[in-house]
Amino acid sequence: MVYEVIVGGKAGGKAHRLELEKAAAGWECRLDGQPVHIDAVIPRRDVLSLLVDGRAYEIKREQTATDLHLWVGSSRFAVELRDPRSLRSRQTTAGDEKGPRKVLAPMPGRIVRLLVAENSEVEAGQGIVVVEAMKMQNEIKSPKKGVVRQILAGAGMAVNPGDVLAIVE
Repeated sequence: MVYEVIVGGKAGGKAHRLELEKAAAGWECRLDGQPVHIDAVIPRRDVLSLLVDGRAYEIKREQTATDLHLWVGSSRFAVELRDPRSLRSRQTTAGDEKGPRKVLAPMPGRIVRLLVAENSEVEAGQGIVVVEAMKMQNEIKSPKKGVVRQILAGAGMAVNPGDVLAIVE
């Protein structure tokens, strides 16, 4: 998985390339092309405990409707996270509001919980399921306003990238 992380916000922020790859003993990480040894644990919601090259860090996530901030110790950073795969999929389907849309798993993981039931009305961007990957919980959102016609995932189920989790009509 490759992510673009912009620290300092959209305007004037510094972009970094973060590459994560599943390995036998966890995950391999490269930051801007350089290997970084990381051990990560989520001790509680919105908190990530990292051991980076032998140094410990506690990172707290603060999310508003429009912004994401990370606290590292007592320092607060505006952060934007971009998943190029997600951007491509949004561009190829932008403006296509007609007909049923599949909600796909963006990464391998395990379904933690369902946030809506079948035949529920949802807004565009509303959470449908939560997938846990790399000890992080990711809320998978509805691509459009509509009705959840079918849920194909269940709590505890393992999923792979591209698996259909739900259909919104």
